[in-house]
Amino acid sequence: MSTMVIDGKAATAKSGATLEIHDPATGELVDTVPQAGVEETRQAIAAADAAFRAWADLLPSKRTHLLLKGAALAREHLDEVALLLTREQGKPLRDSKIEAERFVENIEFYATLAASGAIRGHQIPLSVPGAFGLVVRRPLGVVGAIIPWNFPLTLLANKIAPALAVGNTVVAKPASTTPLSTIRLVELMNEAGLPPGVLNVVVGPGVVVGQEMIRHPKVRKIGFTGETQTGKQVMAEAASELKHVTLELGGSDPAIVCDDADLEQAAKAIAIGRFFNAGQACLAVKRVYVFDSVADQVIEKVTARARKLKVAPGTDPSAQMGPMHTASGRETIESQLKDALDRGARLLAGGSRLKGGPFDRGFFFEPTVVTDVPPEARVWKEETFGPLLPIARVKDLDEALERANDSEFGLGSSVFTRSLQRAQRAIDRLDVGYTWVNQVNLVAYDELPFGGTKHSGFGKEHGVEVLDFYTEQKSVVMGGV
Repeated sequence: MSTMVIDGKAATAKSGATLEIHDPATGELVDTVPQAGVEETRQAIAAADAAFRAWADLLPSKRTHLLLKGAALAREHLDEVALLLTREQGKPLRDSKIEAERFVENIEFYATLAASGAIRGHQIPLSVPGAFGLVVRRPLGVVGAIIPWNFPLTLLANKIAPALAVGNTVVAKPASTTPLSTIRLVELMNEAGLPPGVLNVVVGPGVVVGQEMIRHPKVRKIGFTGETQTGKQVMAEAASELKHVTLELGGSDPAIVCDDADLEQAAKAIAIGRFFNAGQACLAVKRVYVFDSVADQVIEKVTARARKLKVAPGTDPSAQMGPMHTASGRETIESQLKDALDRGARLLAGGSRLKGGPFDRGFFFEPTVVTDVPPEARVWKEETFGPLLPIARVKDLDEALERANDSEFGLGSSVFTRSLQRAQRAIDRLDVGYTWVNQVNLVAYDELPFGGTKHSGFGKEHGVEVLDFYTEQKSVVMGGV
């Protein structure tokens, strides 16, 4: 049985309660983990709080050294961690290896950034003789990191890397269905030399563990990735303690294909952006608007790619798409598809559960493409968190932009065109936090700030800008002595 990590040591639940982790491709039991309650959550917070002052007081170069040692040890175990991720989450092993490596790269990026002088304040002249002002940046204290199941390692790193680099301590709560790879990475980071209590991990229901982290006065910041409705609840609860929050929430990312685009490139990017991780990504392409004059070609190319995707258990080396993570997630996609078809949409690819052999034991669903979907259908309004892609025809860029912005979400977007003028117009008009031009709508780069507008989030991850969300400013007046 895997264990939690509290104050640098393996920890179980006092109640003896455990959670079973099952492979979404086979239904097999992978492992069990302790199910934390309020007591274990408070222990982890107390450990992080006790470790904070000494960790914050370390020279940035020393923190960098310890974080890089942790990243190096994690890199030695990438294959082990990737297999755990595939078994608990379902994604192909190739994608799990990429995600595990991204965790390491993120730790390395922020560890190095912190030592390079990126955390800096400034001096300000004052209107008082013999005095001047300083603005300095200080770490917040204990950070609570609440992580979803779809990309548990990259989304963990997005929070703990900048938090630890600037001197905060962390209590991480992975999703109850995908804790194994997170626990292993936290074990490795601690084994490499992080002081006890600097990085802790507890596993349990959000309504118990997450609520305690949000309400506890010693936790000064919550970094959350998950559903929009849950994010709103997190923000409301955190307000009672005036906590800092970063919320990375749902998305319904539009892709626009203009008539001057490289259609082969666009179709390839859209297919990858939609069906990667079985479409279970906040940044996935979820709506496509293509100029009518090239719509037939784009639809044919995207549909052909969807039909060719090899769907298999994630441990199959030939798998290009694995199962969906849960039965309920698959049922939601089926309901959204049925709504579209009942309203007159045309099914071009997929649309069914895969059956026979290994498919009968897992949550598999075919890569699915629909067109002629009426505007009132749920697939245009809701987040489709699975391998379902609606494609609509539009007459021009203005119509495409209008429909793209007709959403409560504003996370990512993409546009395909050879025209710099059209690209600039889309960049200016799309009401989202991120736009890819002639690129796969998939990777949020460490070098660029990432976060959504409207109901897609609050605050930023990635970039130098993320450091503003894990530190606070302090003003100082310096006078003669």
